[in-house]
Amino acid sequence: MSSRIIPVQPFDYVVFGATGDLTKRKLLPALYHRFKDGQFDEQSRIIGVSRSTLTDAEFRKAARDSITQFVEKEYQDEKVIDRFISTLSYVSNDVNDEKKWGDIKGLRDDPKVVRAFYLAIAPDLFGPTCEYIKKKGYYRRDARVVIEKPLGHDLASSEQINDEVSKIFKEDQVYRIDHYLGKETVQNLLALRFANILFEPIWNSAHIDHVQITVAESVGAGTRGYYDESGALRDMIQNHIIQLLCLVALEPPASDAANALRDEKLKVLRSLKPITNADVAKCTVRGQYRAGSVDGAAVVGYQDELPEDKKGSRTETFVALKAEIENWRWAGVPFYIRTGKRLVSRASEIVIQFRSIPHSMFDHAEGAPRPNRLVIRIQPDEGVKLLMMIKDPGPGGMRLREVPLNLSFAQTFTERTPEAYERLLLDVIRGSQTLFMRRDELEAAWMWVDPIREAWDAATDAPQPHTAGTWGPTGAIALIERDGRTWHEDGH
Repeated sequence: MSSRIIPVQPFDYVVFGATGDLTKRKLLPALYHRFKDGQFDEQSRIIGVSRSTLTDAEFRKAARDSITQFVEKEYQDEKVIDRFISTLSYVSNDVNDEKKWGDIKGLRDDPKVVRAFYLAIAPDLFGPTCEYIKKKGYYRRDARVVIEKPLGHDLASSEQINDEVSKIFKEDQVYRIDHYLGKETVQNLLALRFANILFEPIWNSAHIDHVQITVAESVGAGTRGYYDESGALRDMIQNHIIQLLCLVALEPPASDAANALRDEKLKVLRSLKPITNADVAKCTVRGQYRAGSVDGAAVVGYQDELPEDKKGSRTETFVALKAEIENWRWAGVPFYIRTGKRLVSRASEIVIQFRSIPHSMFDHAEGAPRPNRLVIRIQPDEGVKLLMMIKDPGPGGMRLREVPLNLSFAQTFTERTPEAYERLLLDVIRGSQTLFMRRDELEAAWMWVDPIREAWDAATDAPQPHTAGTWGPTGAIALIERDGRTWHEDGH
C-alpha cells in the first residue's frame, strides 16, 4: 500500500476548536493515520487553538488519549504516535473576545509550507475567527480555510455566514466540508458511472424506473445538543443526501477538475422540481420515533431524551421525500429519499431500480422475471451489488431466480480503507476542492429545502410517530407504495 501513498507538501494546520468532540473523534485520528502511512512527516505542524487553558504537553497528552480511544488497536504504534505527537502544539485563544486574543506561534512564512485553518467551531464564530486571522496577520492569499456544517439553518442565515467568511477568504480558498463526499463508496459512484461504458448508456429515464436513497441510523438524536434546532431535514437532507442525489443524477463532467464536477452538480440542484406548499402533503413525510427496541435493546422515545424545556418538540427525526429532476435525462423518474434516527439498523445505500423487460418469453417458467437493481452500499459493508435474473440450475423446466453479482470492498481490497476525513483533510493541503461544496451549490440546496421547512412550520399537525426499531412511520410506506413501488430493504 505504501507505493500508493503520495506525500503532500509540508503544512501548518491550525485547528480552531482543538478540544472539541470533532477534533478528538475524527480530526486527530485521521491525521495520525495519514502520518502513519507516510503522507506527511515532522516537517508539518498541527496547531490546536481553543479557549481552554492548556500547555503543549497537556494538549499532546489529550491527543494521545484520542488516538488510543478512537484508532483501532492494530494501527497503534507507540513510536509513530510519539513522532506524530511531536508535530502538535497548542494556543489558548478566545477569538470572540479581542482582549483575549492569543498569538499563534510557529506559523511559517515559507511559501512552500501550506497554511490551512480548520474551523471546528460553531458557525456563529466563523466570522470572528476569520477576522482574527486577518487582523493578526495570519492571512495569506494562498491560505485555505475549512468550515464545518451546519452552515446556517436556512438560505438567509447561510448567506450571512458565507458573507462573513468571504470578507476575508476568496471562494477558491474556502473548503466547505461534507464528510459523506469523502467516503470511498461515494467516490466509487463516479468511477462506476464514468470509468465503465456498461452503465452510462442506460443511466436515464428510458431504462431506470426510479431511484432510492436511504441513510438510516440506529442511534438516537435527543442527546445531541443542536439536533432539536435542526432536525433530519437540515441535518441530513440539505447536505449529505442532496449531494448523493447530485452524484447519481449529474451529467458526465468534461474532466475531473473541481469546477467541472461542481458545475454539473449545480445543474442538478437547479433542476430539482420545487416542492411547494401544495405538494408538501403528498411528497413529504416527517416522523418522530417513540420508545421501542433497536438491536434487541429497549430504547426510549425522542421526547424522553429531551430536557424539560424541550418537551413537546415537533422536530422531525425521520424524513421521507419524493423528489423529481426536471431535465431530459430524468424526466418522470422519481427519487425516493428517506433518513432517520432509531431505525432498524445503520445503513446508507443508493438503489437504482431499472424498468421491467418490455416482453417476457418465459410464460411457463417458475418465477417471473424481476427488474434489475443496482445497489450501491455506502455503509456498512461497503460494496456494489447488481441483482439480475438467471436460470436456477437443474433439469425439469425453466426456473428463474434472482441472484446478485456482488462486489464487496472488504473482500476485494484487503488493505485498510482510509476514513473520509483522512482524504478530505489532505485534499485541503493539495488544494483540491472537488469533494467540497461550492457556495452556489449550498445556496441552491437551501432554496429547494426552505419551502418544505416553511410548510412544515406553518402546518398544525405534528410529525407522525413511529416505533423505534422500525423503518419509520406508515406514511413513508404510503409515499412510495401509492406509486406502485416499494422500499428496498433486502439485507438490512
